[in-house]
Amino acid sequence: MAKVEFRKVGKTFPGEVRAVDNFDLSIDDGEFIVLVGPSGCGKTTIMRMLAGLETLTDGEIQIDDRVVNDVASGDRDVSMVFQDYALFPHLNVFENMAFGLRARNFPKDETARLVRGVADRLGLSDLLERKPAALSGGQRQRVALGRAIARKPKVYLMDEPLSNLDAQLRLAMRKELAALRKELGVTTLYVTHDQAEALTLGDRICVLNAGRIQQIGSPQETYDQPANRFVAGFLGNPPMNFIEGKLQGEGEVYVFSTGNQQLSFPRGHFPENFEPPSGTLALGARPDHFVLPGTPEVGETLSLEVELEHREWQGDHILLHLKGNFGPLVAKTNAADIQAVPEAGAFPVEIALPHCHFFGGPNDRNLLP
Repeated sequence: MAKVEFRKVGKTFPGEVRAVDNFDLSIDDGEFIVLVGPSGCGKTTIMRMLAGLETLTDGEIQIDDRVVNDVASGDRDVSMVFQDYALFPHLNVFENMAFGLRARNFPKDETARLVRGVADRLGLSDLLERKPAALSGGQRQRVALGRAIARKPKVYLMDEPLSNLDAQLRLAMRKELAALRKELGVTTLYVTHDQAEALTLGDRICVLNAGRIQQIGSPQETYDQPANRFVAGFLGNPPMNFIEGKLQGEGEVYVFSTGNQQLSFPRGHFPENFEPPSGTLALGARPDHFVLPGTPEVGETLSLEVELEHREWQGDHILLHLKGNFGPLVAKTNAADIQAVPEAGAFPVEIALPHCHFFGGPNDRNLLP
């Protein structure tokens, strides 16, 4: 196992394309870190620089206090699982899983013992003689994982390993990965654009956008206390609702004006001596924090006048698509909570006050950290 340090790492590609900018991250020994963000945000470039497959433009990377900027990929003692599995089609499962061990001159008996032990753990023991073409997508991904695990490297690197699987297989493999990470306890850097994977697998999440870190924290921290509007809108399905307006102090309250509605917030909801930034701000609230008519009170709330556009049944919950003179909203609820929602005409919905966020100022930061 190992500790990994990224220190002010940057990468510029030809044409002055800045893919990664001032990337600082410390990964503790045995920690599982997830890099998450939209396509093109620099996730895979960061992983490839750690693997030695991409050179740094600036900064440094350390593995166990050893700077590895100029260390060859094969000498870094890391193992990578690729999005497309990267299995050798002419080798069977056993030979694919043994490839890294043989390349490092492990004894034949030790190689066989390690491969068969990992194969048994991953449910591959009956498939060791098959070629990749005779395997399902989930089986191929388990072989790729097994090849990485068998080597017992200092660091595992996983580049969107589940993205080529269908939804059911992805869910099953996510469960297997969660179990494996607890069992192995090896330092892991995992790249994904799938927020569900990030929230369920990571000890910590590093949210990226345009090559820059937006927030680093536990899954709960990044979901409940997003650092800025980008993080709030990226994490969550459906994402956080945003209502544009202006906020100003009036006596004992702050008043948020949006459309033709004015919403009052007690000053105690904001930090001491809070001064709202000038210009337009965004009030943010997650779909599951709306309180519908007829449902139990949840403490202090604010009220919005809305109309129902349509309902979207999702099996275990229902999404209500709402509209007001401030724009669209989505509320998430269960079937029992929508009996009092009228099909036509305006009605009030409440937002639980502790779950209201405001975003504005530089980088649309969260004004209520």
